[in-house]
Amino acid sequence: MPPSLEGGAERLRVVEHFHSLQGEGVHAGRSALFIRLAGCNVRCSWCDTKHSWAAAAHPLCSVEQLVAAVRESSPSMVVITGGEPLEQNLDRLCTALAPLNVPRHLETSGVEPLSGAFEWITLSPKRHRQPRWQLLACCHELKVVVHEHEDLLFADTMAAACQAAAGNRPHLCLQPGEGSAAAAELATNHVLKHRQWRLSLQTHKWLGLR
Repeated sequence: MPPSLEGGAERLRVVEHFHSLQGEGVHAGRSALFIRLAGCNVRCSWCDTKHSWAAAAHPLCSVEQLVAAVRESSPSMVVITGGEPLEQNLDRLCTALAPLNVPRHLETSGVEPLSGAFEWITLSPKRHRQPRWQLLACCHELKVVVHEHEDLLFADTMAAACQAAAGNRPHLCLQPGEGSAAAAELATNHVLKHRQWRLSLQTHKWLGLR
């Protein structure tokens, strides 16, 4: 049975959960409890969490366990990530987290329907599987990973699509592909020439954090 249909919500396939710093995007440097969910059909060749793709390879974890982890860590936000987290139903998890008054953040490629309620949605769309209109319309942050020039064209197209979708104007971030000097140069030069964009770097990796 697909992860999104597994009980709907009382238990989720979880790769890991851990307390660290948000290393990327607008909220970089803030304390965050990360919940990495299993399962992903987007499967980017350059993904740094390929171990998360096979949902069945990871254990079921109760919503109560995840809420307890957030309560114990007392972070400034909880980040639901993956894999592709929207392959599982997030309604129950978000409802259970609400009483903690910890902002709920989602990191998604946007290819699956939105479930759950979030104070912040980071949309990281991919050229080979483009996002749903629903996510373009409601995301707060658009973060595009850059490897080659075509990714910059895609980033500008996605920014325009957000604006076309209900007039959404999210924060715009370009993130160079890991370990690529050419990608870093492409992203940096684009930011220098287009002031609406900002550069996102994986600062947690510099610090040796998860």
